[in-house]
Amino acid sequence: MTHPATHPDQSLIARYATGDPGVDDATVWALEAHLESCAGCRSGLAGALAPDLQGLLDRTSAGIHAAIGGGPAPVPVRRGHRRMTTARLWPWPVSAGVLILMALGLDRIFPQMPSPVMLLAPVVPLIPVAAVWSRPLDPAWELTGSAPRGGLWMLLRRTLAMMLVLLPVLTVAGLLTGHSPAVWLLPALALTAGSLLAGQLVGGVDRAAVALGVIWAAAVVAPSLRDRHTSVVLAADGRIWWALVTFALVAVLGAQIRHRGDFAH
Repeated sequence: MTHPATHPDQSLIARYATGDPGVDDATVWALEAHLESCAGCRSGLAGALAPDLQGLLDRTSAGIHAAIGGGPAPVPVRRGHRRMTTARLWPWPVSAGVLILMALGLDRIFPQMPSPVMLLAPVVPLIPVAAVWSRPLDPAWELTGSAPRGGLWMLLRRTLAMMLVLLPVLTVAGLLTGHSPAVWLLPALALTAGSLLAGQLVGGVDRAAVALGVIWAAAVVAPSLRDRHTSVVLAADGRIWWALVTFALVAVLGAQIRHRGDFAH
């Protein structure tokens, strides 16, 4: 038997049924995911609807069933055809890759300067991450946010897809400059996780990613170019600290994701 704590309160279901704007998107996504598999809570949702709205839904449901019964059979879609991103998001990882190639060119032209590749590699992934979580840049945002189990998990899958596309480019560029991927990978993961967490505080992951990028440029890139010496935060001795920071941020992020999905079972 499912523990009662795993079910949302009836008051929350009632607020959801009436379209209360005080229910945030994350709670709506978690609640809708729970309603998919919990007949009891769906019954509570039906009871929370106004009579006129319930009648409208009944008529709509009957019409949809009639249309489905009289229409053509559905065409199965192979799993591989499901898209994790939209076409308008791909220019952003491409732009980030071009930026890394330009940094690689500068590294070859000015070998006496700190490697631009290493200075930019930790923050370049923030470009596609900001695009993925930006409402104005995603034409399918409303569809993503309204689909059960679509909003949060879809955005996280898109973030992973963008990272998987960009990391090979960064790895090759880093190896061509003679730097181990560990030098930039841990800071990149830490900054990415930090942007996902900080987005809850500043009103959006895209804003947090931009803010972290600006801070990195001011605190790391500019001093390194000025002093002609790579910042100590990218030194080999700092890997253990980046590893600890990354682990802590990912742990907190994972805990928050599980909390947001606590209605799913």
